Amino acid sequence: MDRKTLLKNLASGFLPLIVFIIADEIFSLMVSLFIALGVSLFYLLFIYIRERRLDKFSLLDVALILALGTVSLLFDSPVFILVKPAIIELIFVILIGVTIFTKNPLLIQMSQRYMKGAELGDQQVYLMRRMLHGMFWLMLLHVVLIVVAAIYVGDQETLGYRQRKEIWAFVSGGLLYIFIGAVFVWQFVKGKVHQREFRRQFKDDEWFDIVTPQGKVVGKAPRSLCHGNPNLLHPVVHVHVFNSKGELWLQKRAATKEIEPGKWGTSVGGHVASGEKISDALLREVKEELGVDMMPNEPLYNYIMRNDIESELVYTFRGIHNGPFKWPADEIQEGKFWHIREIRKNLGKGVFTPNFEQEFGFLEKLHVI
Repeated sequence: MDRKTLLKNLASGFLPLIVFIIADEIFSLMVSLFIALGVSLFYLLFIYIRERRLDKFSLLDVALILALGTVSLLFDSPVFILVKPAIIELIFVILIGVTIFTKNPLLIQMSQRYMKGAELGDQQVYLMRRMLHGMFWLMLLHVVLIVVAAIYVGDQETLGYRQRKEIWAFVSGGLLYIFIGAVFVWQFVKGKVHQREFRRQFKDDEWFDIVTPQGKVVGKAPRSLCHGNPNLLHPVVHVHVFNSKGELWLQKRAATKEIEPGKWGTSVGGHVASGEKISDALLREVKEELGVDMMPNEPLYNYIMRNDIESELVYTFRGIHNGPFKWPADEIQEGKFWHIREIRKNLGKGVFTPNFEQEFGFLEKLHVI
């Protein structure tokens, strides 16, 4: 659940209590409870009329007031109704606990229902879990303090009742926002320090955008972390370069390459730098790997390529050029145009990279070759 929704739901749970406290100064316990219950029912009806749905938290609020109000009347003491915010908050503590101490990010999944269209990558889930650790322990402490303060209020007939109730009101209300504010300030400061150290550590590295399968940017990471963590999906561009005879240019990867050294692969392939447009990356890679300026390029398809080392969102294009080409010797060992028949004869023999053989299948399905 996002911060705004969390605070909104907690605030809606406190509203009937605030009304109860005010009414309790004027009326009897029973009248005060009926007024608080009426406020809860009104809020439930308001949400239903405005959004055409029964709000679960408002329903919970009504049920708690009925249950705790009944117990308070039986014992003729407001103490039981005063623990209501602790019960509401305990529910959030349990949700947070499940999210951070188990493999099920329950609260984060719930938040995406409120943030329509929002997509969270592994990096965002990890950061949210880290932030929720501090929230869990502070909110658990706050639950205990509310219960202690409610018990401390004691009997209405004893001296100092109003002053003790004011202490309870601060503990159950204002103190929570102070706690939450402290967590966010601490996390913000710690995050800035960590971010600065992280950027200093990888200042000489290439940085790639981290994307969803649909291409939406959700973060960024250095190359050395992307190559080694298949969870960090990042964009690349591929170009299949044909000549006027329909032959396909392939490059032989340098023996020093980290992935598939010495094998023949796609004409042009390279990473998209963080913040770089796909069209700009396409022009840059063609220039770097073939030594030519813009060629006619036609978008073909996008797909996700995964292996044990990395995951890439591949934007694939077709280009037409007869050469000659000039390539970087440290990246490409050799390059030449292949007849399509010759490529088919060598498929599955370890001549080509698995990624190229996969793309060759895509080209056949699209009747490009």
